[in-house]
Amino acid sequence: MTNQFSEIPESFWGLFRSRNRQIYIDALLQVNEEYQYSNYYLSREICVQTLSDYFARQKVSLEWEESEEDPDLSEPISSRILNWLLRAGWLRKVEDYGTMTVYIVIPDYAAVFVDAFAHLAGEDEDETQVYIQNVYGILFAFKNDPRSNISLLKSALVNTRRLNKTLQDMLHNMDKFFAGLLEKTGYGELLQEHLDRYVEEIVRKKYHILKTSDNFYLYKADIKKWLGEMRQDYPWLLQVCERNRRLRGVDIRTEELENQLDMIERGFDDIEHRIMNMDREHTRYIRATVTRLNYLLNREDNMKGLVIRLLNHLSQTTGKEEQERETERIGALINLSQTAVLSEKSLYKRRKPKQDFAESLAPEEETEELSGEEILRLNRIRNRFSRKEIETFILEKMKDGRLEVGKDTIASPEDFEKLVLAYDSSVRKDSPYEIQEQDAEVIDNGRYRYPALVFQQKGQKH
Repeated sequence: MTNQFSEIPESFWGLFRSRNRQIYIDALLQVNEEYQYSNYYLSREICVQTLSDYFARQKVSLEWEESEEDPDLSEPISSRILNWLLRAGWLRKVEDYGTMTVYIVIPDYAAVFVDAFAHLAGEDEDETQVYIQNVYGILFAFKNDPRSNISLLKSALVNTRRLNKTLQDMLHNMDKFFAGLLEKTGYGELLQEHLDRYVEEIVRKKYHILKTSDNFYLYKADIKKWLGEMRQDYPWLLQVCERNRRLRGVDIRTEELENQLDMIERGFDDIEHRIMNMDREHTRYIRATVTRLNYLLNREDNMKGLVIRLLNHLSQTTGKEEQERETERIGALINLSQTAVLSEKSLYKRRKPKQDFAESLAPEEETEELSGEEILRLNRIRNRFSRKEIETFILEKMKDGRLEVGKDTIASPEDFEKLVLAYDSSVRKDSPYEIQEQDAEVIDNGRYRYPALVFQQKGQKH
């Protein structure tokens, strides 16, 4: 393996010390994008035009570099950036004498850093999606292609480990979001931080792909099934060993194949474990965010929030004597007679007196339990008639908005039950009728006894 560190010029590292560092990185990303679009042949003129179009859309100020000798300030900013990247070794000129054209290329060592810049900027395809599809495709080819060999199995193991590494990086970076909760002192700032950073970076780009779109679980079942089938098919393992010896001239044993399959399966178990950890951390963060938002929203009206502000104020006071003076001053201003402090939710609650020993030994009064028939009857009465049926029973019997209950009002058990429920519903605010205040006598029609109620339709005057 060639060590490319010897090819990197010393001026190459100047980008990381430059005050124009971000401008140069943005320029490299634009050149790399156009470089790939132009099939890796980029003339100097196209390169300058690409940078001119990009920096024309934003206002940038290119500061003077120490390595520059008498810079021509009248020169376009795109040309100055391109010249600096060429001198520093991030880009290189290749002259084609056949076409008399100067091409701009990205050296191999610089391409590694440019790919890293693109990854940090989030421009590449999501790794979690690429790797799981790679494992799926490689294992399918290894199982079904008669030309496959152990190198495919090793590639599947590498991709499984890279996916595990990506998930672990996601898990380790969760602490920065928890730290951001306490840095924001305003409700709007914290809400914007949550929506713009956490939701965009974690939920939609990574966590969403792992969970919502069923990306991992879409392939997991098939991969686990294939691993088990390949491990248990000993004749097939012998064929793979023979094929590997015939095509590559390398002797392998079935134990080596089984070990590779076991490591891939163990890697998938680790992936599931890390996804569970991501679930837990995601739930913790959402709960902490909601708690913090509630505090920032209600800290002026909430007693707990005011106490926290008071304690924070006292903690910022330096010096023991100064703290004592500030505590006395605050104590003189606090009104402890307010009901917000002396209430059932106060800091101190009086304990209930201990129950007398003799009273605790006294037998409790037994409440008479309802029989099964009585319970069924109560439930049947309460639920067998709808509210509309009860109101219709009263309203249809009214004359000029008034109903005086008499002996002929109740003729069946259903009428009696509706009368009881109508009396109960008359006290509701949205009831269309009400009970007129009067001393009602008891009516006995031979089958039922009930008060002589008077129902009055609301809005009627008599």
